[in-house]
Amino acid sequence: QVQLVESGGGLVQPGGSLRLSCAASGSIFLLNGMGWYRQAPGRQRELVATISRGSSTNYASSARGRFTISRDNAKKTVYLEMNSLKPEDTAVYYCASDGVLLTGRSFSSWGQGTQVTVSS
Repeated sequence: QVQLVESGGGLVQPGGSLRLSCAASGSIFLLNGMGWYRQAPGRQRELVATISRGSSTNYASSARGRFTISRDNAKKTVYLEMNSLKPEDTAVYYCASDGVLLTGRSFSSWGQGTQVTVSS
């Protein structure tokens, strides 16, 4: 009932930048928290950044100062601006969100992921 579609991943050189987007669609009454997580090969999925409906943000220490999360509530979209990228940022990046459906039930959803590769 809720779809999250990420875009913007790709191959970038160390020190470069990428902007990820994640658009939510479906029977959504209210979007609450939105966030970005990542999973590198052989590692567990980890938090990158989250943003509340009121735009309060939280960052992993590895992302703070280099990444910026933002959202457009009208477009039901969350963004992740990534600067000064390092090879260790290479991972599949997933979007996540929770909220309330038109039926009044709560939901929690994940996107399918977008690959980010940082390499020269």
